[in-house]
Amino acid sequence: MTFSITTLLTFIGSLGLFLYGMKLMSEALQKVAGSKMRSILTAMTRNRFMGILTGVLVTAIIQSSSATTVMVVSFVNAGLMTLSQSIGVIMGANIGTTVTAWIISAIGFKVDIAAFAIPLFAIGMPLIFSNRSNRKSYGEFIFGFSFLFMGLSFLQKGAIDMNFGEAVADMLAHIQVSSFLSILMFVFVGAVVTMVVQASAATMAITLMLFDMHIPGFGFEQAAALAMGQNIGTTITAFMASLTANTQARRAALAHMFFNVFGVIVVLIIFYPACDAVSWFVNTFMGETNEMFKLSAFHTAFNVFNTLLLIGFVKQIEKFVCRVLPQKEQDEEYRLRFISSGILSTAELSILQAQKEIYVYAQRVQKMFGMVKDMDKETNEDKFLKLFERIQKYENISDRMELEIANYLNKVSEGRLSNESKGKIHRMLRIVSEIESIADSCDNLSRVLDRKRQGKIQFLPEIQSCVDKMYSFLDEGLAAMFEVLDLINEPNIDTSKSESIETQINRYRDELKSKNVTDVNAKKYSYADSVVYMDLITECEKMDDYIVNVVEAVSEYKPTSQN
Repeated sequence: MTFSITTLLTFIGSLGLFLYGMKLMSEALQKVAGSKMRSILTAMTRNRFMGILTGVLVTAIIQSSSATTVMVVSFVNAGLMTLSQSIGVIMGANIGTTVTAWIISAIGFKVDIAAFAIPLFAIGMPLIFSNRSNRKSYGEFIFGFSFLFMGLSFLQKGAIDMNFGEAVADMLAHIQVSSFLSILMFVFVGAVVTMVVQASAATMAITLMLFDMHIPGFGFEQAAALAMGQNIGTTITAFMASLTANTQARRAALAHMFFNVFGVIVVLIIFYPACDAVSWFVNTFMGETNEMFKLSAFHTAFNVFNTLLLIGFVKQIEKFVCRVLPQKEQDEEYRLRFISSGILSTAELSILQAQKEIYVYAQRVQKMFGMVKDMDKETNEDKFLKLFERIQKYENISDRMELEIANYLNKVSEGRLSNESKGKIHRMLRIVSEIESIADSCDNLSRVLDRKRQGKIQFLPEIQSCVDKMYSFLDEGLAAMFEVLDLINEPNIDTSKSESIETQINRYRDELKSKNVTDVNAKKYSYADSVVYMDLITECEKMDDYIVNVVEAVSEYKPTSQN
């Protein structure tokens, strides 16, 4: 096998062009689908059969089982899909990905599709530069389609220039290809190559290309073994995506791996009869004009057989992965639940995950305020100090959460987004900042209470009653804030309730300040008492300002239809 560095780089570049085309085409279709993709996946997975059909359709449309599986793992991580539903979709994704092999078998090496690429670019170019996001996505799809088949054409030419067929034949000459051990070796090679490339479609394209070369020693059975190995290798993408996700998402990725590995093991037991059956079927019903149809048919038959074999055992698979990956007993309140650096899918899904994480963030800050109220009522010093320490801990958690959510949103914003999505991210960053300010206020309140303890200050019942009333206003304000957060994607949000509470708090604060001056002058309580008292009231009023800021940031959202 003799070739120059230029020839090698041309071959690698051709593979890169193929992969980029597949990625661009897949992402463009996901953008076009947008929220509809989420609606389809969540609405059509009510039972395992609909889940499988959904997986087939979505993967056939976006032409990437890896994208579908990562999306499914993301939905499980975001709590939008159950583990049981995800298993059905993953089964269907394996069938849907076989469409790529059929397309390549039909036109990939028989028609010079690369010759049509430049005219297709001419069609896609005005769409790419369109101001309308949907048109831009269609343009990206056309470009991705062209790049994919250009890469495939260049890949075939590069393989010929490198005498790839001769090199593979020389290698196979030292292997007893008729032995079952060689079949296992090809399964292993297919898995490893797919793990490295992280695209089963690319490995399948190379397999079809090698099969089409009619290399001595590399026949239908060896190519089928490579295709089976790809089903194992493709699970690595979802597995890597789930590493930093929650337990349910890791279980979905493990179910994907178990499903594919189990299917390969079962088919290996009946491998030779299965190959004979597929060959007979293709020769009988499709003719012998295109040998590559045999490989595509085997790829499809393998995944359909595997799905039919395990469709009745979804609950058992769920129990198995739950047993292998049990839920950790430790409290998970100190980690993000719905987003992680390991999972970043479409902009629409990523924004949705961030919204859910922000809601959890707000719940934790509300819990923090509950600790402040408990601290104010606590008379046991040890319990008081434990609550104080816990609030400090929550303050540190709040700072980390703000940073992690903001970093995630910034990462999402690096992609090509519509103006609407950019506006969403901008408002969400403001919401996160204001929630962190609420946490700061809780921390400040706890420090004022600690000063009160250290100064051995005891409020008069009427003062404590005023503080408690301010706390109740804040509870109402937080409740109103959550009502608005529940409607974050709705237009024309009513903010009057929050505004009314803010007005009451401001009026009450002014009233208490005025009364405080009169009471101190009347010697009802000491000046030191009044300082702590007014610090609490002032900080409560500031906290409500931050709550209102969150409400205003949410209400600024005005959804518009994408053209």
